[in-house]
Parts: sequence; structure tokens; C-alpha cells
Amino acid sequence: MNKNCYIQSYCSITSNTVSLNGDELFKDDSEDVKSFLKAVYKSLEIKYPKFFKMDSLSKLAFLGAELLLTEESKSSNTALVFSNAASSLDTDRKHQESINDAENYFPSPAVFVYTLPNIGIGEISIRHQLKSENAFFIFEKYNAEFHHNYENCLIQLNKADSVLGGWVNVDENKCEAFLYLIADRGEIKHTIKNLIELYNNK
Repeated sequence: MNKNCYIQSYCSITSNTVSLNGDELFKDDSEDVKSFLKAVYKSLEIKYPKFFKMDSLSKLAFLGAELLLTEESKSSNTALVFSNAASSLDTDRKHQESINDAENYFPSPAVFVYTLPNIGIGEISIRHQLKSENAFFIFEKYNAEFHHNYENCLIQLNKADSVLGGWVNVDENKCEAFLYLIADRGEIKHTIKNLIELYNNK
């Protein structure tokens, strides 16, 4: 028997603004992504020291999850389904820069201690005690149809009680996150059309 899926809550983090369910929650004038994400972290009054070891992509995903995974909304069987266009390219560039200068050649493994998309997923799972399916996909742009189909299957096949899904991308000095929590109850139907509308209105 197919279950109807609904978007319980959604958030966006982009253009120095954080919004939750369409309402602006936080705005900051930081000129770079790193400073902005740190300001968001402080505004949410989170206490998670490993946050400062993460790269910007992992921090962005982590902050989005903090907004949506409340004690009331989450279960240990919440799946994570993220995507972006650049994977960990932003951090890869920093590593390449450390190699390019022959006179100051010092490529450091510290650049990669807390990087790659899977680190963001892993830290969210640890923080919220999730024992669930997870995946990170790469597309040129947010693919609402793919997300809709994949996320619905997880709910309908009883692979997850809920799904935290969406788009998390950092490229140079730009960050963009659109995340949402879906389950088998709620007010906004989890449809391709609704996902596109919410993404475009972020």
C-alpha cells in the first residue's frame, strides 16, 4: 500500500540569509561563506565543537539539519538524501593552491580531515543518532524529480520513517542550501511541483 508523503518543514540558507518554512530567521552581512556559517552557528546557540573542523560544505549541511531535525520531528530512522553540483570542489581548490606554489610547497592533509560530502552526512547522523540510509548525489542543478522519486521510495518501502533531503552546494564564495523533512503526514504534499516552487522561492 502506497503512503502519501508530505513536506513537514523546509529551510534555506543562501545569500547571507537563513529562512525556515518561508520565514526569515537570520540575516548577516559577512562577506565570506566561512564567516557567515560561523555566524549562523552562533545564532542557533549550538554546542558541537567538531563543527569548527568541518569544511564549508559539511557546515552548511549540518546547519540545515539543525534547523529541521527537532526532538519532535526526527526519528533514528530518518534517511539523508542530499545532492549538489560541486561535490567537495571548493576544498579541492584549496588543496591545489597549496601544491601550485613551488616555493611554498606544503600540501597539508589537514585540508581533508573534515571534508567530502560524506563527512557532512556522517556528522549529522552522529549528532542526531540516525541509523538510516543515506546518499549524496551530484547533479548540474537541483533535480526535483530525482529527489521526489528517491525519497518517496524510501518512505513507501519502509526503508525510512522520514527523509531529510535537498540541495547543499558550496562553490568558491557562494553557498546554497535548500533542505526539507518529509514523512507520511503533514500539510504540504511532497510533489515535484511543490519541491520546485519551494526551491525557486527560497
